[in-house]
Amino acid sequence: MSLAVIHSRAQLGIEAPAVTVEVHLSNGLPGLSIVGLPETAVKEAKDRVRSALLNTQFEFPLRRITVNLAPADLPKEGGRYDLAIALGILCASGQLPAEALSQYEVIGELALSGALRPVPGALPAALQARRAGRTLLVPEDNGPQAALVEGASVRQADHLLAVCAHFLAQSPLPAPLPPTAEHDEALPDLAEVRGQHQARRALEVAAAGGHSLLFVGPPGSGKTMLASRLPSILPPLTQDEALEVAAVASVASAGSETQGWRQRPFRAPHHTASGVALVGGGSIPRPGEISLAHQGVLFLDELPEFDRRVLEVLREPLESGEIRISRAARQVCYPAGFQLVAAMNPCPCGYFGQVRCRCNPGQVSRYQGRISGPLLDRLDLHVEVPPLGSHEMTCSGTPGEASAQVRARVVAARRRQLEERGCLNSRLGAGQLEAACGLCDGEREFLAQALERLGLSARAYHRVLRVARTLADLEGLATPGRPQLLEALGYRKQERLRAGSVAVS
Repeated sequence: MSLAVIHSRAQLGIEAPAVTVEVHLSNGLPGLSIVGLPETAVKEAKDRVRSALLNTQFEFPLRRITVNLAPADLPKEGGRYDLAIALGILCASGQLPAEALSQYEVIGELALSGALRPVPGALPAALQARRAGRTLLVPEDNGPQAALVEGASVRQADHLLAVCAHFLAQSPLPAPLPPTAEHDEALPDLAEVRGQHQARRALEVAAAGGHSLLFVGPPGSGKTMLASRLPSILPPLTQDEALEVAAVASVASAGSETQGWRQRPFRAPHHTASGVALVGGGSIPRPGEISLAHQGVLFLDELPEFDRRVLEVLREPLESGEIRISRAARQVCYPAGFQLVAAMNPCPCGYFGQVRCRCNPGQVSRYQGRISGPLLDRLDLHVEVPPLGSHEMTCSGTPGEASAQVRARVVAARRRQLEERGCLNSRLGAGQLEAACGLCDGEREFLAQALERLGLSARAYHRVLRVARTLADLEGLATPGRPQLLEALGYRKQERLRAGSVAVS
């Protein structure tokens, strides 16, 4: 009887728990059984592994083969254990030296020819292999993803024969080359936006404090154009943030795409997207759009056209910065630290307040009522985007500030927040917020009167303070004053959507 042990990694959200692949050969009727809570794709590995070994001229033992995937209570899915099972059989049958694999972790799917196919979750597996002090062996297409982890020992191969040649000390496997860091020259520039000074200002404030933003205006006023330029004024990702973003992308797809991995993501799902597509889920939980937009921007155009139940699922992730997906067999937590930017028309036809508008008050009220009060309450900045005049559209005058100039102010404001308070203003708790703002009695009384007149909730009050704190950071002030409070309150006047009016007075 022979026994071999191969180390591998499962995929559970953006985690990669360790899995020990134990292969035991014993006397009895020839056959291969896999135990350890495997799902269908894992059970089918026995046919892929058998054909791969035979087609690469290895001997498939005519003995009773038992493969145990430990721990037994962790669900196993996909074809990521194919290579580990094949190597375990070769070691248990004496065709490979078992001691050579003791310091390796292996993931990869096998083709019937023995070629290696990529699997999702290579980057989280590389992170965990680095912590465990082992070398990770991955398919060639997964190599660039795994190489993003600094300090990780990674080897890549394109065929089972290359893997065996490496462990037989015949031809060592190469280490994958990490992709080069890319810059944001290709991002659309804010200088291309004509006019819309208030909307540009709101975009800068949102970028500086990580605030959520709602644009309201008629068709063709530039709402989508403004939103698409938010990533160009956000600070570049740090190494840890970039790895978080790449880890989510890695578990969402088995591909080897690493282009633009240092840029902040910009996701713009269509308004027909389901709740599962937005927050993630499925029988095997996968990340949704809010997780794919982690550390970046989630843009929801035509906000009232989304199903109301779909929009309501955004409320908890906006507050917590993560999403927990619970299923009968498992619970998965994905990061969801996204910045929400939404755009909508003021009425069904889009021309509310103009001569061409033919919508009656009931139609306007029903259209605006598709957005619930609790969701609207969680949007920090409500900004009207008026239609451009003919002069602004046709005049080739001095363009607005470029993204690089605005980004410099945003970076300075964010640095001030992180150094003084340890997080962005949008993430400040109630206690931290009061201490960070340090309002005097006169300003508190002014703010109380304004909140009463506007009918704002306690949540909206805290969001006004967060925006005022960001405005003070942009101007380099120790505490927000009356001008900052007035501007922050001005961004809440769109609260009148609840009452059927979108005009900003």
